[in-house]
Amino acid sequence: MPLAVAVAVLVVVLATRDSAVERNASSPILGGLAPPVVGVTTAGESFDLDQWRGRWVIVNFFQSTCVPCIIEHPELVAFSERHAVAGDARVVSVTFDDTAENVRRFFEVNGGDWPVLVEGASEAAVAYGVTGVPESYLVAPSGVVVWKQLGGVTADGIDDVIAQLTAASATP
Repeated sequence: MPLAVAVAVLVVVLATRDSAVERNASSPILGGLAPPVVGVTTAGESFDLDQWRGRWVIVNFFQSTCVPCIIEHPELVAFSERHAVAGDARVVSVTFDDTAENVRRFFEVNGGDWPVLVEGASEAAVAYGVTGVPESYLVAPSGVVVWKQLGGVTADGIDDVIAQLTAASATP
């Protein structure tokens, strides 16, 4: 009987929890310099994350057939568009077990005009310790990894994290 009660309580807690609760996760790379994200994009251009120092960067690991990745994609598009004029934040996507052709097609259909790493993606996934997709990391303008999100992100959620971190760094 006590086991049944415990299971019932667990079911109620899981069923009634706020689904928008942040799935902020720990990682050994948090607080350290961002591991390299270097390679070739779907556009055939060289990419190096270090070239974006001085801006906030979302490093988003995804797969074109991953349903949560498809759901979060419009949020990344919105985030990218919000910050395009100011140039203060950028997005780079890193493919995870996907083909360049599938990824090109995905971006043609769903939008997004940021770099998408296809060559060098496996090395980046290993360096970041990616275990599944979607998985995103926020890199501060200093180049330090300051946040990790398991599962989908939202544009407002990313902006909230940036605002909190900016305010915290401004507090004496």
